[in-house]
Amino acid sequence: MIDLYYAPTPNGHKITLFLEETGLDYTLRRIDIGKGDQFQPAFLAISPNNKIPAIIDHHPADGGGPLSIFESGEILLYLAEKTNELLSKDLRERTHTLQWLFWQVGGFGPMLGQNHHFNHFAPQPVPYAIERYQVETQRLYGVLNKQLEKTPWLGGNEYSIADIATYPWTVSHERQRINLANFPAVQNWFERIRSRPATERAYEQAQKS
Repeated sequence: MIDLYYAPTPNGHKITLFLEETGLDYTLRRIDIGKGDQFQPAFLAISPNNKIPAIIDHHPADGGGPLSIFESGEILLYLAEKTNELLSKDLRERTHTLQWLFWQVGGFGPMLGQNHHFNHFAPQPVPYAIERYQVETQRLYGVLNKQLEKTPWLGGNEYSIADIATYPWTVSHERQRINLANFPAVQNWFERIRSRPATERAYEQAQKS
């Protein structure tokens, strides 16, 4: 039903986490970003921003032809609405969930990505950038911790697409120079997600692909 164009990055893991949680039938189509597959015309027709993930739904709800979607946040929202799973129908919990989904795609992911780049991949050290993104990473983990002190999951009482979007970015916390012991609510949340069978299956896919 779903073709998933994928690489084993945090944004790629978001979609396999969702698909494994819901049991939706999918085919994994590996995009080798090291070789530049994301710039091939066939992939750009699906994802014009030349980024993974992207999907093609061969059986969309409107009964029309295959539907292609790019951007991880929209893919999660689309799939949640398609399956009626992992996004509450309750107005308040749905709103909280979507707030935290957009917090992740607009801040937590991009800032941690910059942290990772300047700490590990920049061609020369840039002390200002390293310090800037480290401070922001610490701040964002603090924001996440405060929310998880209030509710068991980011949207409220139920595991949701907000948790699925955020978790893969915390997997590399050590490379971000983050000690989860300093954020106990995040650490508890992290361990609960890591131990879910669907999470284990999603990350096994990364090893196979």
